[in-house]
Amino acid sequence: MDEFKILEIKQGVFEHNDREAALLRQELKASKTFLLNLMASPGAGKTTTLVRTIEALKDELRIGVMEADIDSDVDAHTIARTGARVIQLHTGGMCHLDAEMTRQGLEGLGTAEVDFVILENVGNLVCPAEFDTGSCRNAMILSVPEGDDKPLKYPLMFSIVDVVLINKIDAMDFFNFDFAAVKERIFKLNPNAKVIPISAKTGQGIDEWADWLRTQVREWNQA
Repeated sequence: MDEFKILEIKQGVFEHNDREAALLRQELKASKTFLLNLMASPGAGKTTTLVRTIEALKDELRIGVMEADIDSDVDAHTIARTGARVIQLHTGGMCHLDAEMTRQGLEGLGTAEVDFVILENVGNLVCPAEFDTGSCRNAMILSVPEGDDKPLKYPLMFSIVDVVLINKIDAMDFFNFDFAAVKERIFKLNPNAKVIPISAKTGQGIDEWADWLRTQVREWNQA
């Protein structure tokens, strides 16, 4: 029988990343910098939601944004027009960010001039859920056109987030979207998740979202 070594690469990668993420969180705590990891499918409304978020909080917090994409800088240009500090991160084909990539982004952004950093992760519901970025809180956006069955199809994503924004509720009448059903499915996976219905287009629900963020930033700095 041949003798050879079996190396569990995936497990090793995750273990190393988890250590780096924990270290990054300690550093963020020491510097009183709050990092939010925002995840969603392409087209769910991440960037539009970010613009609304910045508008709601820019007079209270110094905000920085890290825009992560496989390529392009379209979103960074959009965020730059809000006046927020922004940096574009290109992942070189990777479908997610890990803790080391996030650290590089924070170094490039410069945290001395910001209190609140939002990482707009690469758009998909699979890979970003698997890698701890070192963020203080995880958020995701589920848009109404995507359907209320997404918690059934992507359970890990809904399991690891602290808050779920249900976006595009202004279009609810045009889609067969069962809000009660999606909440039940989310809570079955994650009883502690906060679910906030919003419309990034009209601004509906943004005040509740901004209040949730204010509370998280305050508690992070006081703990």
